[in-house]
Amino acid sequence: MAAGAAPPMHIVALTLEILYLFAPCHGTNVKIGVPENYDGIFPWYLTKLYNLPPNHTELAVTGDDEGIFGVDTQFLYALKPLDREKQPSYSLQVSFRTPAGRQSFTVEVCVIDKNDNVPTFIGKSMRGSVQLGLLKGIPFMQVEALDRDDRGSVNGELRFSLLEQWPRIPSSQMFSIDSITGEVSLTEEGASTLDPEMCGRYKLSVMVRDMAGKANAFFTTDIVTVEVTRNTWASPDPVRFQENLPGPYPIAISQVKWSGSQAAYSLEGVFPEMLFTISGEGVIYLNAPLDRETQDQFLISIVVERPEGRVIAKPVELRVMVGDANDNRPTFPQAQYHTVVKELAARGTEILTVQAADNDDPKTDNVRIFYRLVGQIPESPRGLFRVDRDSGVISVQADSMEGTAPQYTLTITAEDAKGLNSSCTVVVTVQDENNNPPVFSKHEYGPFHIPENAPVGTTVTAVLAGDADVRGGDSWQVNYHLESGNEEEAFTLVTDKQTNEVALVLSKVLDFERESEYILVLSAQNPVALVRGRYGHASTATVSIYVDDVNEGPILSQSHYEVTVREGEEPGRVIATIRGYDPDSHPIRYSLQGDTKKYFSIGKYSGELKTVQALDREENSTYTMEVIAVDGRNSSLSASTLVTVQILDVNDNSPVLVGDYSWKYLCTPRWEDQALVLASRDSDGPQHGGHLNFSLRSDATVRHNWKLTPINDTHTNLSLNVPYLAPEVYTVPFTISDSSSPPRSTFINLPGNDNSVIQQQSHAKVTGHGNRSDQYTSKPACQLVLALLFKGGSVMLHKTSAGMLQNSLLTLNIQTLDALERSHLFPNTLVGRAQPIIAASTSTLNVTTAQKSYEDQARIKFGSLRQG
Repeated sequence: MAAGAAPPMHIVALTLEILYLFAPCHGTNVKIGVPENYDGIFPWYLTKLYNLPPNHTELAVTGDDEGIFGVDTQFLYALKPLDREKQPSYSLQVSFRTPAGRQSFTVEVCVIDKNDNVPTFIGKSMRGSVQLGLLKGIPFMQVEALDRDDRGSVNGELRFSLLEQWPRIPSSQMFSIDSITGEVSLTEEGASTLDPEMCGRYKLSVMVRDMAGKANAFFTTDIVTVEVTRNTWASPDPVRFQENLPGPYPIAISQVKWSGSQAAYSLEGVFPEMLFTISGEGVIYLNAPLDRETQDQFLISIVVERPEGRVIAKPVELRVMVGDANDNRPTFPQAQYHTVVKELAARGTEILTVQAADNDDPKTDNVRIFYRLVGQIPESPRGLFRVDRDSGVISVQADSMEGTAPQYTLTITAEDAKGLNSSCTVVVTVQDENNNPPVFSKHEYGPFHIPENAPVGTTVTAVLAGDADVRGGDSWQVNYHLESGNEEEAFTLVTDKQTNEVALVLSKVLDFERESEYILVLSAQNPVALVRGRYGHASTATVSIYVDDVNEGPILSQSHYEVTVREGEEPGRVIATIRGYDPDSHPIRYSLQGDTKKYFSIGKYSGELKTVQALDREENSTYTMEVIAVDGRNSSLSASTLVTVQILDVNDNSPVLVGDYSWKYLCTPRWEDQALVLASRDSDGPQHGGHLNFSLRSDATVRHNWKLTPINDTHTNLSLNVPYLAPEVYTVPFTISDSSSPPRSTFINLPGNDNSVIQQQSHAKVTGHGNRSDQYTSKPACQLVLALLFKGGSVMLHKTSAGMLQNSLLTLNIQTLDALERSHLFPNTLVGRAQPIIAASTSTLNVTTAQKSYEDQARIKFGSLRQG
């Protein structure tokens, strides 16, 4: 076809279809994909060449030796089918001419694969062998197949499967095949039951499919032959190596081998790094000397792996035992031992066992140890101790340890068969035993003289019983006892534990008149029992003590006397007898001190204490004096005691009214809670005068008009018993009695003078002016009263604070009564004394009151004023 000619219509339509299916790449170079095995109409237009300029000429295509491709106008076409398996791609050069000159570009044609080939097995991969001991899942062979289709597409994607196994023993599922790789391996049943004796060869029917195993895939089947072989992979025999081998190292000690595919080896176990290594050929090496005392055997696990690191079989074990060499000296667990031996220990007495340890193999003679005694300090006497050559038992070799040094230091060596040795020291303390009793240097001590007035704690004498045992020990210590002569416990023993000397010390006051001589028997013993001998006469001594007479002062039987006497009792009665005695039977003279008023006397020789005059408890209830007892032959010797005389109360006083009631009064008509407080007193004690009773005379009028109300034991209220009583002076007779039986009483008329007045003011008016004004309006009966008396008077201003009332004619001092008296008279009322005497029946006074920071002026008008 000529260049530039238009193609037939059906050709154009086909070209458009191909362009649609195989869209070309745009750019300077073009790349298109074309399916193989096209079986349509030729020429087959593949793509339009969009790169050609509009004014091109001389269009040509090169790079096709077979003449398959051509160009027409702007289209690339093929004249026959393409085969990807023959040539998968073509590189074409399209050239053309333009006014600028000759130009070209490249068109890459990629042949697109179709699944037009059946996969086939590779023969050499169809035979293999499996070794005993191979783990499940470890491939021992790989079945391979080829497919000429594109392996990069699903057409060439192969899948393997196992169809059948012959024979089916001992299981029908001894093998498995990897569907993708074709690797054949043992199943779990196959790995555990594979036995060449039972079956040495298996045939497996396998299939390979392309298209990733899809249903429309091509497939092929074939037979795989598997030989079962024995394996050399087994645990090697144990090996034994002597410790401390001189080398050279490394030393090959064993070898393993995996008799199958290529394998790599490694070692695992408890041993220092690089002590054992294994080569690629399975040779195991020892790289350094072994030390049995550090580790006497090694259990090495040998692992076999594929080169990529996958374990292919169970590990096997190599046991390496280390033989002992006598390279350890015997050693003692401690450098020094301490032990004790009694001084009376018999020959052959075991005192200590020393044991050394050797770290060599206990199953060999390397650990046999021999003991020797190689030194003794002090060296003399020799032959005191020995050590058993085999057992290490140290014992006494001498007949006796008496008289030896108190301590010895022994040197013991432990040596093995090779002569390796070490030593320790044993400190042996010779323990003193009580085989010597204490002995006094004399059988009798004294006589010693001591005055009877010697103070307690005086040392009479000190003696010593010597002991031949080791000083300071229990066998040397001495306990002293007074066996007889000290029944009154007049003496005690004080022992010096550092010297064993005992002091005889006075523990009670001596009395020559009672005991003038003491013969004491003193014994000496050790605190521990004697192990040999006994206590004899030499362990007992007699101490004689004479008590020297001393003139002593008198002694009184009591340090304090307490005496009671009733008041008013007749003088001359003996109220107490002071008793004393003189240890030397001398006469005693008695005297009194402290009785300044001479109310008492004492018999000079009898000690009888008497009253000189009647005593009054109300004057003085207690008398204290001192009685002095003097030695009749030596006045410098005396004794004294205190005497306290208590005066007992007698009801010899009557109660009396206390206070001045001449200026007190009551108002009528009767005010609520208005009363006079009456006070009384009794000079007797609480037994007789503690509680006083007030009672009105047994007169009907008196009891009708008046009332007594007790406040406490000594006070009572006197008040009106009727609402109204005519204003005048009344005499109120009453009696005060004490609480004794029979009681003492006092009869009283109240008031007892003519100055007591009851005043009534029926009306009063008060007006005020100045800085502060208050209007006071009187209320009936005694609510505002001023009473002036010739011999004193009272001023009462209701609701008025304490202050100073001043007038040119009159000065009144106002004071507040105590709370008790005010509450019983006139609440909120101030009472004061009037000093001048004013005689007037009616009078008007100007009164100025100063109260805080203001002044009040008030005019008080008297309606009627009566004076008594």
